[in-house]
Amino acid sequence: MDRFQAMQVFQRIVEVNGFNKAAETLGLPASSVTHIVKSLEAHLGVRLLQRTTRRLRLTEDGERYYEHCKRILEDMESVEGSFPGLQGMPRGRLKIDVPTSLGKTVLIPALKDFRTQYPDIALTLTLTDRTVDIVQEGIDCAIRTGALADSSTLVGRQIGSFEWLTCASPEYLASAGLPLDLAALRSHQAVGYMLSRTGRPMAWHFEVDGQVIAFHPNGNLVVNDTESYIACGLEGLGIIRAGSFLLRPYLDSGRLTQILPQLTSSPVAVSLLYVRNRHLPPPVRAFIDWVQALFAADSRFQAGRTSARAARPAAKRAKA
Repeated sequence: MDRFQAMQVFQRIVEVNGFNKAAETLGLPASSVTHIVKSLEAHLGVRLLQRTTRRLRLTEDGERYYEHCKRILEDMESVEGSFPGLQGMPRGRLKIDVPTSLGKTVLIPALKDFRTQYPDIALTLTLTDRTVDIVQEGIDCAIRTGALADSSTLVGRQIGSFEWLTCASPEYLASAGLPLDLAALRSHQAVGYMLSRTGRPMAWHFEVDGQVIAFHPNGNLVVNDTESYIACGLEGLGIIRAGSFLLRPYLDSGRLTQILPQLTSSPVAVSLLYVRNRHLPPPVRAFIDWVQALFAADSRFQAGRTSARAARPAAKRAKA
């Protein structure tokens, strides 16, 4: 039995709370994971895990062994990383979870650079808009937008921010007119965006006189995909509201026009989220450093510097 591998397998089982999930994240057959744990328990002469129909539970011996495993593995990673032959050459598996829109527009276009710098990292990238339990699903590092919940097991690090912008196509504004305030906006058609976690259209939030107002737009069209949502705006099907990093190319080209620029909202934070460890695994450290530099160099994530093209009141005269 390879005791070092056994410790790695045991630690991952505890972290993701499951044999099958541990096997998936480690790239091992589920039968191998089960065999390794049984061999480890036989070697130690104790029961480490109690299985129920719903979840795993550490025994008292298992809790003690887990804490020692965690410390030993972290120390090993730290020692190995201190040698010149291994510095700057992280290797291993890395699983990243990213919101779909950020993954498609920011991360994937830059991944060639990451792969060139770190060819020995086997990367798994999941793109989803649902809420993912990082620990349970074996995610090494995630990118999240908005406020982060307090956590004793996770670390959040802001890497950028963007703004919400309201816009419409010039064709729509020529036909329906330009809304100049929130009251006028209520009479316009808007495209709704359905949130996967609630199954309901997302409200638009504006800051008015120091207060945040939740605005529920009118409209008979709702979609649940970001690309489709923006496409609806481009086709003149209604007013849309999305992140500035998504809208900027269309605003700069004139295919979309910003409306109601006076109705602002607080910048939305973009953050890295990863499990709190005394020593981060080298692939995780490499990704954190790389993605921080990526966002720092991207003007789309410096809130307040948006070069959005705002509509002028004169556009109202184009109403049919």
